[in-house]
Amino acid sequence: MNRILETIARNMVKIGVLLVALMIVFPWVFRSAYVLRIMTVCMMYVMIALSINLLTGFLGLMTLGQAAFWGIGAYTAAILSTRMGLGMGLCIIASAFMAGLLSLLVALPTMRLKGYFLTVVTLGFGEIVRLVEMNWMDLTRGPLGIAAIPSPNFFGIDLSSNRQIYYVMLVLVVLAALIVHSIVHSRVGLAIMAIRDDDLAAASMGVNVTKYKIMVFMISTMIVGVAGAFYAHYINFIDPSSFTSAASTDMLVMAIFGGLGSIPGTILGASILTILPETIRGLAQYRNLVYGLIIVILMMVKPDGILGNVNFKYIKQRSMQRRGEDK
Repeated sequence: MNRILETIARNMVKIGVLLVALMIVFPWVFRSAYVLRIMTVCMMYVMIALSINLLTGFLGLMTLGQAAFWGIGAYTAAILSTRMGLGMGLCIIASAFMAGLLSLLVALPTMRLKGYFLTVVTLGFGEIVRLVEMNWMDLTRGPLGIAAIPSPNFFGIDLSSNRQIYYVMLVLVVLAALIVHSIVHSRVGLAIMAIRDDDLAAASMGVNVTKYKIMVFMISTMIVGVAGAFYAHYINFIDPSSFTSAASTDMLVMAIFGGLGSIPGTILGASILTILPETIRGLAQYRNLVYGLIIVILMMVKPDGILGNVNFKYIKQRSMQRRGEDK
C-alpha cells in the first residue's frame, strides 16, 4: 500500500493530466445520454465539494450554507437569462459576484468569532435564503420556480447537446480544481492551514486571521455560485426545494467522505457519492438504506475519510529523500 501511495505521490501531476485526458475522451466512448448526464452532475458536485474542502478541510471552518450560495448562483443566472436575455458566460460572472458579495456580508460580523458560530450562522442564512426564494413571488416566482431557462450558450453559440454541456462542466471543474490547488500550495495555503491548526499561534506569527478567513470564505462561495449558474442553465428549471439545508449536509458529507484536507480525496468522495446511488437504483426501496450503510461503515473504518489522513506532499518528499540516500 505504501508503494502505491508513493507512486501516486511522485506522479500526481501526470495522473491529473491523464485523468483530464480520459474525461475528454469519455463522451466519445460512452455516448448514452443517461451516462453523460450522471457524469455532468458528478463533476458539478465535485466542484462544490472542492469549495467546501477549501473552507472546511484546509481552513477548518465548518459550514452548512453552501446550498444557499448554490441557490443564489442559480437564481441569479435564471433571473438574468430569462428576464434580461444574458448568456451563460455573463450569468456565471454575475452569479460568482452575487455569491461572493452576500458571503462577505455574512463573513464580516462572524469571522472574528470562534467555535461553531459560522456553522450556526450559515445554517440560519440558508433558511433565510430559502424563505426569500419561497416568498418573493415577483422575483423568484416562489414555489412555482423559474422555468424555460435557456440552455448553456456562449456568445450566442448554443451548447445544448449532452456532449457540449459535459465539456462546459469539465472546463469549470478543472478551473475550480486549479484554483483550489493554487491556493493550497501557495503562501496563502500555508497561512490558512496554520489558522486551521491554531489560529492564536498563527496570529502571533503575523498572520491576519480574519482577513484570510473572509477571503477563503468568499472564494469558496463564489465557486459554488458558479456551479449554481451552471445548474440553472443545465436543468432549465429551478425552485426552492433544491436548495435546502439537507442539500448542504449532503455536500458536506461528500467532502468528509473523501477526506478533509485532500483534493484527490474530495474528487474521489464526491464522485462515489454521486454515482453510487445511480448504480444501486435497481434496489428501489432499499437504495437509501444501502447508501447510508456504506457511508456509516466507511466512517467507522476510516473516520478521516478515504484519503483524509494521506499527505501526498510528505510522502513524495520522503520518497525522494529515500531515493537520494540509496544513490
